[in-house]
Amino acid sequence: MLYFIYSIYVANFKIKEIGQIWRNTGTLHNTYYRELNAKRVELAFDRESNLMRIKGVTEGGLEIKKTKMFGKGFYNQFNIIKKGKFEARFDSEQKALFVQL
Repeated sequence: MLYFIYSIYVANFKIKEIGQIWRNTGTLHNTYYRELNAKRVELAFDRESNLMRIKGVTEGGLEIKKTKMFGKGFYNQFNIIKKGKFEARFDSEQKALFVQL
């Protein structure tokens, strides 16, 4: 008999680094959380390109608890009603994360 072993760790399997946005919170992938290297973040939104910027700050901004940002006021202010998973990219020059909504 020939048995095939099931494994989720196949060579072609890659975790796609993403950001998630829910009704009241945003969640960062662990890789991005480490790259930001901050306990607080500044959120900004570009309405024309529908791009959200997340930048680590030392003072002010929103506190990150584990990998969650509680930004209900931010989402309400800019009428961000989209929910789910979104692709994100980290810009090392600006030390900021950009999420395309």
